[in-house]
Amino acid sequence: MRTLLGLLLVAACGGSSPSPQHPGGGSDTTLATHDQLAGDDDFQPPYNKADLEKALIAERAAEATAEKAVMDADFKGDDDAKRAAAADLAVRRRFIASLEVCQSQGHECPPRLDDPAWTYDASSDADPKLDTPLRFDLEDWQKVTAELHARACACRTAACVASMDAAIDTLEARPMQDVRGDATASLSVTRARECLTRLAGRGRTYPRPD
Repeated sequence: MRTLLGLLLVAACGGSSPSPQHPGGGSDTTLATHDQLAGDDDFQPPYNKADLEKALIAERAAEATAEKAVMDADFKGDDDAKRAAAADLAVRRRFIASLEVCQSQGHECPPRLDDPAWTYDASSDADPKLDTPLRFDLEDWQKVTAELHARACACRTAACVASMDAAIDTLEARPMQDVRGDATASLSVTRARECLTRLAGRGRTYPRPD
């Protein structure tokens, strides 16, 4: 986890309003068609264009607040606070970029638009706290990994990215091998890690529009 957090801080030096999580409406409000969303991928987000627009407005306001936090820390000469604020700002900007790609192209849409509460200390013996009960039979593991995917792609801070990465490492080792190898659960874990990699500033990222 310390390694991933360090990468986030290096990349950067170079909670937001929730949004409804209901299925999209008719064809005039649906976010995108199934084929537009992911091609061969069967994931489709449970929100529509209006929900996405509201989320973008809220996130851009939060981005402005985060920018001010960086400037305030710089003005005070607090280098540690500046690095932390800059790391969080970088993650939020990458999250916003993914929303913009979702809006314009119908791809890379996160499973949820809200910013769910999340705290996890990887150095403790406690399990990560999810909304889904931590059970590791096949059906429950599929639900756990689906929530991990949704939460990972919703991260807006460096600490969330690093601790979510650690949580996935911890939980992934818990099911029996045949359950762990389930295709549905494995795909959710893969998607979660892809989101974390992108939000950390490694791998593929999306430029913000001019």
